[in-house]
Amino acid sequence: MPSEPQSKYDQKLVHVLKTSARVFADKGYHSTSMRDISRATKMSLSGLYYYFKSKEELLFLIQDYCFSTVIDECHRLLTGVDDPVRRLKLLIENHLNYFVHNMSEMKVLSHEANSITGDLFRKINIRKRRYVDLVISLLDELARRYQIKGVDTRVATLLLFGMMNWSYNWYNPRKDVDVAGLSNHVTRLFLSGFLGDTALEAGGFEAGRESHLAREVSIWEQ
Repeated sequence: MPSEPQSKYDQKLVHVLKTSARVFADKGYHSTSMRDISRATKMSLSGLYYYFKSKEELLFLIQDYCFSTVIDECHRLLTGVDDPVRRLKLLIENHLNYFVHNMSEMKVLSHEANSITGDLFRKINIRKRRYVDLVISLLDELARRYQIKGVDTRVATLLLFGMMNWSYNWYNPRKDVDVAGLSNHVTRLFLSGFLGDTALEAGGFEAGRESHLAREVSIWEQ
């Protein structure tokens, strides 16, 4: 199945992926049947199987599309930005902006990460590793620039993802700060801890080069 979101995922499949993510988030992947997906999407089973061969492949496509869209947009935002603090701000903004507006997908990615197997599992892990490696490289650059010692950048990267990803479990846009505020909180708390006192000299914590947080963007948009 295709993996590039902007060119190879048609609108009907996008509808299936978004609806299926909501069903998986509500019922759990293992408790959801293909008939549940058929009812929720208002598509026949044969129509669903045109796009994927099994429920496992459907879960793979949800994860693949989600990671593809987030990573592609991240690379677009970072192009031409040299300052590592600004680059990290943009990455955090992008990650939170997508997932706050797509909580079902975040829940599925968090809870069903090991529900696919074999070659599909390996393909998703390649995408995850590339994303993790991107953040590690940013933190390595920050550590070099600000001469940070004694910090394991892989551990710091996973802690950062933990801060961002767990937000689906508590974040309520009606009670909490907006996405821009959430991004600024995560950026400030993480960078203050990672850089120590040098964080206060790193240019502040305002929105990044291209703030796209005022608009609601869905990772399912074409």
